[in-house]
Amino acid sequence: MKVLTFTSLFPNHLSPDHAVFIKNRMAAFAKHEPADVKVVAPVPFFPPVRLNARWYAFSQIRRFETLDGLEIWHPRYLVTPKVGMAFYGINMFLGALQTVKTLYRSFPFDIIDAHYIYPDGLAAVLMGKYFRKPVVLSARGTDVNFYPRFGSIRKIMKYTLSRCTSVISVCASLKDIMTEELGVSGDKIHVIPNGINTAMFRRTDTAEARLKLGIPNHKKVLISVGALIERKGHHLLVDGIGRIRKDGPVNFSTFIVGEGEYRKRIEDKITENGLAEDVRLVGQIPNHELVSWYNAADIFFLGSSREGWPNVVSEALACGTPVIATRANGVPEIITSDDYGILVDRTPESFATGIRQALSRAWDHEKIYGYGQSRTWKTVASEVYDVFDQVIHNASADTAGN
Repeated sequence: MKVLTFTSLFPNHLSPDHAVFIKNRMAAFAKHEPADVKVVAPVPFFPPVRLNARWYAFSQIRRFETLDGLEIWHPRYLVTPKVGMAFYGINMFLGALQTVKTLYRSFPFDIIDAHYIYPDGLAAVLMGKYFRKPVVLSARGTDVNFYPRFGSIRKIMKYTLSRCTSVISVCASLKDIMTEELGVSGDKIHVIPNGINTAMFRRTDTAEARLKLGIPNHKKVLISVGALIERKGHHLLVDGIGRIRKDGPVNFSTFIVGEGEYRKRIEDKITENGLAEDVRLVGQIPNHELVSWYNAADIFFLGSSREGWPNVVSEALACGTPVIATRANGVPEIITSDDYGILVDRTPESFATGIRQALSRAWDHEKIYGYGQSRTWKTVASEVYDVFDQVIHNASADTAGN
């Protein structure tokens, strides 16, 4: 089986943690299944001039590189920020076409494995039509639970989903949205949640983790990991801790890991609630360092308004750490028992109640650890292989029939 993975969401040498879950899935797929995988990961075109730090970085990404044994090509495509979003999929197809044509001469792939319904999915569907190959799209989260709010994009997504061969959804919640709101047949969608890198995320000694991070041992610890943006809810978490402070001293420390446009607002919330000694913004850290934070924590917190399959929740559980989280999309499919965590409404009051309950409870960390370690990327790779194998078989049968 020859698989072309097509997605703009893929790590590169400058951003090694960018969408690392897709790399993990396909690296495990290539390692454990009888398959060969090549990756085409388009990036926006930007000239190598320092007009904008974020966009300049795209110009520095290599055209070709290898990560975890996967060969990756990075063709460029035209992006016009904040305008012309309806053309991103077509632009991505046109920008990547020559790269894929060249690759196809030495690597005649059997199937296109695309991640993110738009714009990547549309580009992949057009690519599949050009090469007459089946296309499997993977729905990840924002592509399904946010983009359909834009009328023009919604129409393109419905077209894309109707033209692909099959769909993989990381959670049942996204599948429901696609069937109920985007007109996709349920038979076309396979639910395959993400896995865990159990070699990286595992239970270690809490005291050692805190010593490594410089966290005192005399208080309980709550951590939250995610971009500092509105939908992650860190500002509401700070307000929730502020509610607790009104009833007396805060007897736990909170560490928020991540960076983003909401940092100033969160800092203001910390000041407003008088929590300068209780809440610390850690900033962005490499993915492999998160294991120490998960193990240093008594509780992990996620306050998102929407998610797909939030990997941070799975990672925390894989380290034996219980979770407080909102019911955003796939979260209840991970926290399937109150043995693993507490589900709360997305309000400061509910956050405060959940924190009080979680910190006063005696958790079975070994049980949480066992559950968190149960779904590996090897398992995911096997499930994905079964879908691809059936799709290729059906495509071959259709070709023979014609």
